[in-house]
Amino acid sequence: MPSDLSLLLLHAVPAVFLLAALAAGRAAVAVATAWRRAQLAAGAAAAIGGMVLLGGRPSAATVVAALVAFLGWVITRYASTYLAGEPGQQRFVRWLLLTLAGSSLVAATENLALLAVAWLGASLALGNLLTFYGDRPAAQMAAHKKFLVSRTADGCMLVAWVLLAAAAGTLHLPTLLQFAGTGAPLPGTVQVAVLLVAVAVLLKAAQLPFHGWLMQVMEAPTPVSALLHAGVVNLGGFVLIRLAPLVDGTPTAQALLVVVGSATAATAALVASTRISVKVALAWSTCAQMGFMVLQCGLGLHEMALLHLVGHSLYKAHSFLAAGSAVQQSIVRAMTPATAPATVRTRALAAVGGIGVAFAASWLLGVRLLEQPGLLAIAAIVGVALAPLLVGGHAAAPSRRRLRGLGAAFAVAAAYFGLHRLLHGWLGIGAASTSVALAAWTIGCFALLFAAQAVLAARPHGAFARRLHAWFYGGLFLDEWFTRLTLRLWPVGTGTSPVALAHTPRPETLR
Repeated sequence: MPSDLSLLLLHAVPAVFLLAALAAGRAAVAVATAWRRAQLAAGAAAAIGGMVLLGGRPSAATVVAALVAFLGWVITRYASTYLAGEPGQQRFVRWLLLTLAGSSLVAATENLALLAVAWLGASLALGNLLTFYGDRPAAQMAAHKKFLVSRTADGCMLVAWVLLAAAAGTLHLPTLLQFAGTGAPLPGTVQVAVLLVAVAVLLKAAQLPFHGWLMQVMEAPTPVSALLHAGVVNLGGFVLIRLAPLVDGTPTAQALLVVVGSATAATAALVASTRISVKVALAWSTCAQMGFMVLQCGLGLHEMALLHLVGHSLYKAHSFLAAGSAVQQSIVRAMTPATAPATVRTRALAAVGGIGVAFAASWLLGVRLLEQPGLLAIAAIVGVALAPLLVGGHAAAPSRRRLRGLGAAFAVAAAYFGLHRLLHGWLGIGAASTSVALAAWTIGCFALLFAAQAVLAARPHGAFARRLHAWFYGGLFLDEWFTRLTLRLWPVGTGTSPVALAHTPRPETLR
């Protein structure tokens, strides 16, 4: 497909969503008509996104634009049934389509200023969806905190593109990336601009300690949760991927992304294990996954970050839209007779075996781990993540079960590194040089996470578990500190007092 036509079709995706929002969101339009128009527009956008993706060489922009369009089609169809009988459905349709328009424009545009404006528009439109049930104080509090965090991030983006425009004389993304790809050290103003972009991404990706709003927006309808966790919150990772040469040329931004991302991923994973509600556990999981994504970008593994973005988006959309069946599955698991937990020693041996499997699979696929400290760190983390598949393969298990677990672990590792190589060839993004110190920090964070999870799983009622549970169930109480700070700086505009809002119970509901 010619590049000009591909670019035209790419911009047609947000245009379709925008026109549909104007046509379907009018008060004079019947509810059924509004939903029908929204579904037709989402279907057309998904078809266009698929044409762009399959019609030429894939890129990060075409992959994410097609992903947003597909998720928009799925969520629109689901929401039309989910919200049947609810008041204010035209308003919901309008803001849903505007959110999708802004998100797809972020993927489609080649102008950094327009990207920042589209990101701002998607965030503002989503804010109206988060307060769909406007009479709920918890929803107002969550939306208030998100507004403050997001507007701070937008301010960082504004300053960043002003600095980049002054230094490079353009905001055209391909030209900016050529400017960064010359091999010469980036000017100081450009490095400051990239650092501000990294800060904006960390804020909008709900990284600690600015994460609380992401957990508390469960007051919104389930389709909104799916849209947020599967789509909008992932845009920060896409921005980093799109600006890869600039990020790779700014060591300070790389260090910030790696340190904050790895700490957030490890902490949020432990907090998620303490939650009872399916949706709140999924929210903490999103926080952890976003941390892992920005960590990958900080290590210069942008093609891995794109693979993670696509996989996480599809998984989270399915998880939220199938939350009811997830509850039923958890009940079945609770009624199933429990098996004896594996010992810490067994889990440690399984982790060592998983690392060996990951390294073997990467070697067979021609991935040179020893030449890239960041890639070596990710391979070690992937290996540890394979440990649950090998836990059943300890000496007490039958030989067939051991072989099945080993085969499954190797298949997962081969698929992961195979897709990494495939995307690396498609995107053509060279691996950035990463310091050994950042790779060591990353391995240390996830080693501590694995050790804590192994001890907690082996001795769930021990003294260590009892001491940690209160802290991690409270999310280390970071959000309480941030809530008090935001209410002191800018009290929420409701009839409820700030003190009452700060202590509003957070019902972990499915709706």
